[in-house]
Amino acid sequence: MTHSASPTFHRNKVVVAWLASLLGLFSVHWWYLGRRNAWFMTTFAVVMLVLAQFYPVWWDSPPFLVLLLPVSAGMIEALFFALMADEKFDARYNPDSDIRTQTGWDAVIVAIVTTFLAGTVILFGIAMVVIHVYTAMGWLDGYNF
Repeated sequence: MTHSASPTFHRNKVVVAWLASLLGLFSVHWWYLGRRNAWFMTTFAVVMLVLAQFYPVWWDSPPFLVLLLPVSAGMIEALFFALMADEKFDARYNPDSDIRTQTGWDAVIVAIVTTFLAGTVILFGIAMVVIHVYTAMGWLDGYNF
């Protein structure tokens, strides 16, 4: 009796890019790629979100602002995956798969959406830091928001 080899899971480059773009905060794309220590980044994000709940305004708290780093990293990785050559992606993440990745406009759309989201998130983060610094230095005294 011969045993056939179990089929290899083929990772989809566009799926990885979408996961990194939309759920990069929790490193969901790391789980999809089978990266070691994905649990650490997911745990870190969850802990920061829980800690943010202890502040009067959760979105204006240090733990929430710290989360801008993994969100930004996820966006950068999303662009990296979306724009990576299909052959290079397959060589690294699908070496034993018989299926070859062939992307087209789907990868371009991920890159465009990610660029828009990343710009929005990063500008929000910079604005929050500037507001905190200006407030601490007294430069906004007398202004009502």
